[in-house]
Amino acid sequence: MLPNTGKLAGCTVFITGASRGIGKAIALKAAKDGANIVIAAKTTQTHPKLPGTIYTAAEEIEAAGGRALPCVVDVRDEQQINSAVEKAVEKFGGIDILVNNASAISLTNTLETPTKRVDLMMSVNTRGTYLTSKACIPYLKKSKIAHILNLSPPLNLNPMWFKQHCAYTIAKYGMSMCVLGMAEEFRGEIAVNALWPKTAIHTAAMDMLGGSGIESQCRKVEIIADAAYSIFRKPKSFTGNFIIDENILKEEGIKNFDIYAVKPGQPLLPDFFLDEHPDVGIKKIESHGPVPEIKEEKSRPQPKPQRSGPVEETFRIVKDSLSDDVVKATQAIYQFELSGEDGGTWFLDLKNKSGNVGYGEPSDRADVVMSMSTDDFVKMFSGKLKPTMAFMSGKLKIKGNMALAIKLEKLMNQMNSRL
Repeated sequence: MLPNTGKLAGCTVFITGASRGIGKAIALKAAKDGANIVIAAKTTQTHPKLPGTIYTAAEEIEAAGGRALPCVVDVRDEQQINSAVEKAVEKFGGIDILVNNASAISLTNTLETPTKRVDLMMSVNTRGTYLTSKACIPYLKKSKIAHILNLSPPLNLNPMWFKQHCAYTIAKYGMSMCVLGMAEEFRGEIAVNALWPKTAIHTAAMDMLGGSGIESQCRKVEIIADAAYSIFRKPKSFTGNFIIDENILKEEGIKNFDIYAVKPGQPLLPDFFLDEHPDVGIKKIESHGPVPEIKEEKSRPQPKPQRSGPVEETFRIVKDSLSDDVVKATQAIYQFELSGEDGGTWFLDLKNKSGNVGYGEPSDRADVVMSMSTDDFVKMFSGKLKPTMAFMSGKLKIKGNMALAIKLEKLMNQMNSRL
């Protein structure tokens, strides 16, 4: 891991969403140099599913060698932001670095994203980043270090990154557009950059999105902390960059990235917004076409499955693997619209009784509808194709509850040895 140099000693770092996860990891890295950390987050009481508060984070920061100022800040509230900035300046004498880390996520399509959730993502991600930057800039201008770092992705206009979660992408790209504009506006005065992970990072939020077991395909938060630390050590002239964590650490001489893996040797999930797959370019064209309604699929006559086909065999093994415990842990009905030989409509009921699989539509409404080719379906259930990889490269289309779709991956992992 990247060693501390002591360069941030005495610097004041204002971090939104620093009570846990990536924000806290960046805070602890800077604290080891003896930095002052302003924990601007809204968690004052422990959440049953999200451990950590601004006060427990403050204790950890001070134990690591830093000074901490916990401030109750909901970045949707401009008054709370301004109050925290005033307290920071009063206590530490200024602000040297701002990290816009607070973020809200909902991986849902347009019709399934409630307006309240749209407003939350826009208000926290884009507006919150803009307002916090605006409040800190007068003080950053006076600093010799002067960095703004947004935890946001490179601006990638491939429609693939919009079609399944348009509102989230717009809100997240708003943070990146702040980098684009402010880097130019304050060139020579403040370095403004974005940082994004190459792979999924294990946080409490990722556990909630992906369920237990997802961590084996993630890296630790320390990789983001090390990458952020590397950026803070650069001069103000290093600005307007959209940095990927692994790339900047390679430049620092890091060669062994297994140290950042939760489970070294396991395949890692790629993060969103990065075109890493050869067939993504082809999918750009396809994504402009209208997505067929599920009703249209249902109205077509279904071809009869071959009794000896690989899909039939896959579902037979899946059926043998069902149990009351699996159903109790999953609580979802999946429908598969498969194209190609041995295709048609299939279902996997992991909600009722001891579970069931079969050809045709489920008796109850499906929570998740997955559309893909039969070849990719068999690869997915046998562990040769990760569902997240299939989705992100356009091979898998998902309608319905994304969290339940990700939950299915754990079941697949249990069956891989038999398929």
